Amino acid sequence: MLWIWIQALVVNGVLISFAQRTPLLTTRGWIHAAALGTMLWGCFGWRGWLAVAVYLVLGSLVTRIGFANKQQRGIAEARDGRRGPENVWGSAAVGAALALILAASPQDAILWRQVVLIGFSASFAAKLADTFGSEIGKRWGRTTVLITTLRPVAPGTDGAISLEGTMASAVGSVLMTLALWGLSSTQLPFIPNAIAAGVVMVVGLLATLAESVLGAIVQHRVGWLSNELINALQTLLAAGLAMAWAGLASHLVLPTVAGL
Repeated sequence: MLWIWIQALVVNGVLISFAQRTPLLTTRGWIHAAALGTMLWGCFGWRGWLAVAVYLVLGSLVTRIGFANKQQRGIAEARDGRRGPENVWGSAAVGAALALILAASPQDAILWRQVVLIGFSASFAAKLADTFGSEIGKRWGRTTVLITTLRPVAPGTDGAISLEGTMASAVGSVLMTLALWGLSSTQLPFIPNAIAAGVVMVVGLLATLAESVLGAIVQHRVGWLSNELINALQTLLAAGLAMAWAGLASHLVLPTVAGL
């Protein structure tokens, strides 16, 4: 057990030292990403670490699409699209907490461990769905409306959605789900079967739409409710919904996780 944490610290330290040259995160963002990566590697091994690396790369790439256009219109991500510590934890705090819970769970608690893994998967599917929807919607959304009233609003408005952005959210949720399904193993089945994959995909999109509702109703009225906190609430909702399904539908997931 101690060895995997030492391995996690060394590997993440080396990788982050090279990764800082890429324009994905700020300097402080990379430091916090190293802490997150160490935590995930220690809890899940390389598969868990790689799952979140996939999220970071895909999310950063979609942010760069049409970035110059979004900058001209004043709706681009700040710092030239580089994410900081608040973005790292707003996206991954729920997933990191679930990873720690899984690491502390008894090995024979098979159903509980599978429930936690499905919740972890849903949290990142929802976050990538949100990133895809926001970035694609701001750039290519033809008609942007407020989700609660369907009244036309400017792109980038809290609670705004578009058909293009919603479709992009669905794509983001699917991509993250497929990545986690592909990284699943007998000992670490993030997503154990096709039924669970479908649930995670749907939950990822639903949580993103729920986040838009929250943004439209609450965010502009509560000063301390930042985008990062909204993101954390979105991932918490996604994880909660997926975990509730996994617990209630244990007969659909347990037969495939005997080795967990």
